[in-house]
Order: sequence, then structure tokens, then C-alpha cells
Amino acid sequence: MGSFARPAFFWAGAAACTAGALLHLPMYLHARHMGYRMAGMPVDTPMLIGMLLIVTGVAAVLRGLLPRGADALRRRVASVRVRAVDDAPLRPAHVALLAVLSLAVTIDVMKPMTLSFVVPGVAREYGLASPLNPGGDVPVSWLPLSGIAGTMTGSFLWGWLGDRIGRRGSILLAGVLFATTAVCGAMPSFGWNVAMCFLMGTAAGGLIPIAFTLLAETVPQRHRGWLMVLIGGNVTVAYVLTSWLAATLTPTYSWRILWLAGLPTGLLLIALNHWIPESPRYLLATGRTEEARRVLARYGSTVRDAPAVAAPDETGPARPGYRGLFATAFRGPTLALTVLAVGAGLMSYGFQMWLPTNLGRLGIAEVSSDRVLRDSALISLPLNLLTALLYGLWSSRRTVIALAGLTAAALVALAVLAETAAGHGLPLRLLLLVPLWGISATAAVLAAYSSEAYPTPLRALGTSWAAGTSKAGGVAILGLSVAAVAVPPLGVTALLGAVPLALAAVAFALYGPETRGRRLDEIVPGQVPARA
Repeated sequence: MGSFARPAFFWAGAAACTAGALLHLPMYLHARHMGYRMAGMPVDTPMLIGMLLIVTGVAAVLRGLLPRGADALRRRVASVRVRAVDDAPLRPAHVALLAVLSLAVTIDVMKPMTLSFVVPGVAREYGLASPLNPGGDVPVSWLPLSGIAGTMTGSFLWGWLGDRIGRRGSILLAGVLFATTAVCGAMPSFGWNVAMCFLMGTAAGGLIPIAFTLLAETVPQRHRGWLMVLIGGNVTVAYVLTSWLAATLTPTYSWRILWLAGLPTGLLLIALNHWIPESPRYLLATGRTEEARRVLARYGSTVRDAPAVAAPDETGPARPGYRGLFATAFRGPTLALTVLAVGAGLMSYGFQMWLPTNLGRLGIAEVSSDRVLRDSALISLPLNLLTALLYGLWSSRRTVIALAGLTAAALVALAVLAETAAGHGLPLRLLLLVPLWGISATAAVLAAYSSEAYPTPLRALGTSWAAGTSKAGGVAILGLSVAAVAVPPLGVTALLGAVPLALAAVAFALYGPETRGRRLDEIVPGQVPARA
């Protein structure tokens, strides 16, 4: 499904990165007789060699992916239009792409979710300040703050990279960084853990916007909305898998094994790219016309050149960079998406991230809390299917409004009732059901809607903006946690997520365009269409 500019550089760099990551494992294995506690251990020679190989390998990978003439590439990419055949049925190529990207999204989402399950173990091993150890000098919140700041940075960076090294190339780069930053699990000092967590977050933050942009431009119109939301619902699957790994592996192999698992999943992501096409827009812009035609034929699409246009003005869709999202025609939808993204971030990185810690504060053991969260997430899986069907068959705009309002109400109820329900297994699972479903469903509709609501020149930037802004909410609440040297209680994190979600419901009612049943080229942000 396509290659890249300098394959020798890429594969040599990938091999160096893999070898460098593997050279970090001996120190971890040597610590097995100490319960895999590595705090204070000196860095050995294989680990130093591994670090050098990783740095060199990442540089080689970038060299291999960077196309010739990259400086002029963005303008050329933005001048090409690819139109899907809206009445075409789903083909086997679509099904393969959907399956691969579904797995890729699950792998990607597991990275930041791991933070909530490693924080208690990190705090214990390094003696950091936490709810269970308030006397520590350094707050453990620095670790999730670094990771979520990385995801925010990666979301914005990958929107920029997508037009320079290609969408397939961007996913490949994310896979390489997943594999290399897994060495976070072998770092002996907390400072190195914080640094590597930032780099891991940078890779994780960029993959989803690129994946959903590719889906929006490839899947036929009548299937586009509900399939994207269904794939976005893999947030729940990722949470189930992460909590299962935490409950199964950490009692024996410590919290570090959750980071080290990033090595095989990153390599798997690289292997899966064989079934992910490069963006036809990108192929055409780089002169690979025949390859673009093969991809288009495989997915039942056609291509046309954009007509000549005058210099863009304040309202035009071609206004360059992220500032184009705030041009007059797009200001309303961008506002609505921004508020929804802030709410999604506060739920994911405030409410959900601190759930294991807060449940421990309420007297529920760490492993037990992992199972409570896993069971609640499993129950929400059928609801993700319902959300996808409503989004694709009823109304994208109304689904967002209903979901945001219902989740906000559930968070308020949980803030009021959580303390009394915490001692009872079944009531707690029922109480957590709606917010945990709302977290995954909101992330799914946010990714899908932002990839539909903007024209082609702004689509990658729009999805990146929504993803990055959702991480900004997490950075804000984690920053407050660091400043206060305390984890916010369950009621506070629930209310912090509820307020922006309620505001988002209002903003979408006022400014959100309907995307269901409309071609991407016909969706006009800033206009609320007549009732479908």
C-alpha cells in the first residue's frame, strides 16, 4: 500500500530503535528478585548503548519518512481534492482498513490510559506525594502531567506532520515511538520516567487525528459517521484491556510491565501499516500519480484538481494554519468543538485517570478497583454501538447534544452520591456506568465530528485541534494537582467534567452543523441545516 522516500533509512532506524529498546530489559530482569523495584539502581552499559541506538534510530526513521521537496508540500497537498463515491458499497479494502485502524486506535488509547494504573505503584516505589503518602516531597502527579502534556503536544504536532511526511508515514512514526518509549518501564529514576512519559504521550497524541482524517476521506458517505464513532468507541475496549493487564500483571511484575508492553504493541502497529493506504491527496501532491490511482480504485474513489481560487480572506476555508479554524465561517463550530473537547479532557484525565486512586481513597483495594472499572466499562460496550447508530442514522448534531447533556447529568449525580455508594459493589458499578460510557462515547463523537465538520484543507488541522484541546483540559487539572500536591477528590473531578459538557450541549444546539447524510464537500461549518 505504498512506500516512503528512503526505505533503507527507515528500516535501519526501526531496527536500531528495536535493538535499543531491548537493551533496556536486562536491568529490569535483574531486579526481579527485588519485586522489580529499580529505584536508585545505576544505569548500566547496555542501557546507555540502547539510549544511543534509540536516538540514532529515530533520526534515521525521520530521514526515511521525510519526502523530497517537503517545504512546498503543504501548499500542493491543500490544492488537491479527493471525492469518495458516496453511493459505493463497503468493499473488502474498506473492511480491512477499518479493522486495522480500529486496532491501531485501541493501541493508541491504551498509552495514556496506562497512566492511571501505574501512578499508585510509582508513588510507592519512589516515595512520592500521593493520597496514600501525603508526606512525600515530590508529587506523583508530575508523571501524568508530563504524559498528558505530551499527548497535547503530539496532537498539534501530528496535524502539522500529516501534510509533510504523509498520513501513513505519521502512523509509522507513532509506532516507532511507541516501541522506543516503552523503555519508560526500565528507567531507574523518577526524572527519566517523567521525560520518557512525555515522549510516549507525544506519539500517542498524534495518531488518532490522522487516523480519523484518513477514515473520513476513504469511507463512503452513508457509512462514514456511524463507523467512525464505532471505532472511536474503542476507548472502552482500550480501558478494558488496560485494566485487565493491570489486574493480571502488576501484582507479579510491578507497574513497570504496563509500560514495557508498549514495545510489542508499537512493533505490531508498524506491521499493520501494510494494510493502511497513504492519503491519495498526499500521493498526488508528491507526484506518485499511478500509486494514487491504484489506491483510489481500491476504495472506489475519484480525484479532481481544485479550481483556481482568489487569495483567501477572513471567511475562506483556505486560510492557512490553525488560525483558519477561527475564520468567520468556522468560528461557531470551532467554539462548540473546543468546549466539548475541554469537557472530554477533564473527564478522561481528571475523573477517569484518578478513579483508581480515588476508589483506593474510599477504601477499595487497587486490584479490586481495577476490576470494578473493567466490569463497568464492559457493560458500556453495547451503548457505544447505540451511540454509533444514532450518530450515523439519526443525527450527528443531536447525538452530540444528547450525549453531552446525559453525561453531564450523570457526573453531577455521581459527585453527590459516590461517597455513599462506594462501599457497595453493584451500586458502584451502576453509578460508574454512564460516565465511563460517556467518556468513550464523547471521545468517539469528538473525533468523528471534527473530521467531518471542516473542508479538506482544514480537516487534519480540525481533528488535531479537537484532540489537542481535549488534552489541554487534562493538562489543566493535572497542573492544579501538582500545584496543590494532592489528587482532587472524586466529587471535584466529576463536577469539573460536568460543567463544560453542559455548555457544549448548548453550543452545539446553537452552532453545530449537521453532518449526517452530507458529502464532505457540502458540509458548511457555521450553518445549522434544516431539520433532516
